[in-house]
Amino acid sequence: MQFKNFDIDLFLRDTWQKQPLLIKNPWKSWKNPLDPDELAGLACEEEVESRLITLSRKTRSDIWKAEHGPFPEPRFNTLGKEPWTLLVQAVDHHVPEVAALIDPFRFIPGWRIDDVMVSCASDAGGVGPHFDQYDVFLIQGLGKRRWQIGAVCDEATELLPHDDLRLLASFEATQEWVLEPGDILYVPPRFAHNGVAVGDDCMTYSIGFRAPARSELLGAWCDDLLEHLTDDDRYADPGLQRQANSSEITPEALTALHAMITEKLGDREAFARWFGAYNSARKYADMEWAPEEPLALEHLRAVLAQGTPLIRNPASRFSFVRGDAGGVLLFVDGACHDCAGDTAAFAEMLCAGDCVAVGAKALDSDAVMELITRLFNQGSVGFEID
Repeated sequence: MQFKNFDIDLFLRDTWQKQPLLIKNPWKSWKNPLDPDELAGLACEEEVESRLITLSRKTRSDIWKAEHGPFPEPRFNTLGKEPWTLLVQAVDHHVPEVAALIDPFRFIPGWRIDDVMVSCASDAGGVGPHFDQYDVFLIQGLGKRRWQIGAVCDEATELLPHDDLRLLASFEATQEWVLEPGDILYVPPRFAHNGVAVGDDCMTYSIGFRAPARSELLGAWCDDLLEHLTDDDRYADPGLQRQANSSEITPEALTALHAMITEKLGDREAFARWFGAYNSARKYADMEWAPEEPLALEHLRAVLAQGTPLIRNPASRFSFVRGDAGGVLLFVDGACHDCAGDTAAFAEMLCAGDCVAVGAKALDSDAVMELITRLFNQGSVGFEID
């Protein structure tokens, strides 16, 4: 799927992370890629993350309830007339047609992309007024949904007490639209919003983007550094001189102690290697995508030589950092691969598209084929199967 009428540069200049925007059916052609029964089927699978949100209005105040999947199939036959919403996370990992929805949004750096969450709701179903800490494109796939936008929130914004849902204690809409199939609503981080289904079989595709918190980066980066530090790496002061007051922590001591911290934290090359691996780790690390039997390099070369394209696993994350002398650090599923020459060029091509035709030059390169073999046998790339 591609856009027919959408000014990307204008959007990035005037809208991205600044204000919400309704984009009326910008597609060359829109076709809902998944039906409600298929989504319900995914929610029954053990390895798929899903939630069912129900709203009860039998009392004076709304009562929100959240159930976590996997769900037994009969559960969907007992929902009753009260509003409900089924939410399934990372559907792009399992349905190629849903993964294809990400392609038109690749004007946003790929390392920021999280996943595609899909929701299906009955009439008046929703998840309540809330705000997110990340950007999201909300694509209306089937039916209609009324979206309301409110004020910008922060950590001081009051929430309702709930174990599973972050619902706003108060919400006042400042903008409102009803989205129809193919329409898109962009919502920047921290904007309050509320979506309510208008009629049954309302399906929405939420393309979310990761925004690591400073605390998250510092904590994870320091944890990684600590794993590689030894107990022998200690403060020393061989040029020590007698002080007027022995209880003073002198500027010289503070400078040396501070340097012990900042020298490690300030190593940009080490940070690049760490962040690339950290950021490319799979969303669900426990899921096994590797083939049952690993394939040898020459076997893969023979298959690729027949013109069979290489397909990236939708559950895998690919990114790269340019290095010195034309080389790149390729990051795939939490691993770093140092690439140079033909391998660097192939790595960039692999990061640029989900389907790659491996040319004769790459096939003749043992280094490129060794990279492909590693990625294939860990389940990061494969072949399309009819």
